[in-house]
Amino acid sequence: MIVSSYPSSRPRRNRKNPWSRDLLRENTLSVKDLIWPIFIQEGTNKATEVGSMPGVKRYTTDLAIECANQAFELGIPAIALFPQTPQNLKSDDGYEAVNPENLICKTVRAIKSAVPDIGIICDVALDPYTTHGQDGLIKNGYVDNDLTLEALINQAHIQVKAGCDIIAPSDMMDGRVGAIRNMLEEKQYHNIQIMSYAAKYASAFYGPFRNAVGSSNNLKLGKETYQMDPANSDEAIRETMMDINEGADSIIVKPGMPYLDIINRVSRELNFPTFAYQVSGEYSMIHAAAANGWLDLERAMMESLLCFKRAGACGIWTYFAPMVAKKLQNQ
Repeated sequence: MIVSSYPSSRPRRNRKNPWSRDLLRENTLSVKDLIWPIFIQEGTNKATEVGSMPGVKRYTTDLAIECANQAFELGIPAIALFPQTPQNLKSDDGYEAVNPENLICKTVRAIKSAVPDIGIICDVALDPYTTHGQDGLIKNGYVDNDLTLEALINQAHIQVKAGCDIIAPSDMMDGRVGAIRNMLEEKQYHNIQIMSYAAKYASAFYGPFRNAVGSSNNLKLGKETYQMDPANSDEAIRETMMDINEGADSIIVKPGMPYLDIINRVSRELNFPTFAYQVSGEYSMIHAAAANGWLDLERAMMESLLCFKRAGACGIWTYFAPMVAKKLQNQ
């Protein structure tokens, strides 16, 4: 690295004017970098505020179609769907997750029929469907890895049949990417992508999301036996390499901002498509600080997303997606 000294070098010269700052900007944020997570609920013509996530709502399928169309018109490439499953449809074995007529499958079919060119990502995990709120099946008080795999395979299968473009396993069971990839190949879904939550940490930042999907009241125990320890970095590399070898097409690091170092390590060391998930807790913290007058909402929002790009993310899951897209279009 060549570094000259003051006064022959004055780095502020390059920062003096907006046009020169634009010319020298190392990273940029685009609408094409965004994935919009959307919460789905049963019913018709109903949008319900998520109290712990300002500006975020749960939508019935008919209104989710409008969201998908809005995303498409804004240039957002893909949306991700998450269901709020009614309590009467939850069970210990999460059977509703493999029901081809469940809320997610019906919504995928409806959106694909109305907005065929929007990308649809479906979550593969059992927590929205289980009475215990865990991502897998429980046996003898423990989330059983191999017992869960068959349910995840079946869940992924019905989502793909419904028209999902990308399967996103968020459960963190060992071997689930390989199991789902084998199923996709056997069923001749050769072009369905797997975007794996390869480095998903047992984080305190998921609370508002659990409220949104209605699993927080069901969850009595933590998820530390399968989600990663926040203290670990090398483990993220190992987990990601395993998912790549099993057939993942891209990977997700979750949460986002507290794990910028992980995003950087994974993207730089493995040179593989890496997405950041700006989780519900991050989103709600920014809103809460702005509501108290401690932060400028738009500036903090844009800066937070640009940081993901600087760290090495090729795309970002964020609840800010429509707001950011509108701002970028108006620039």
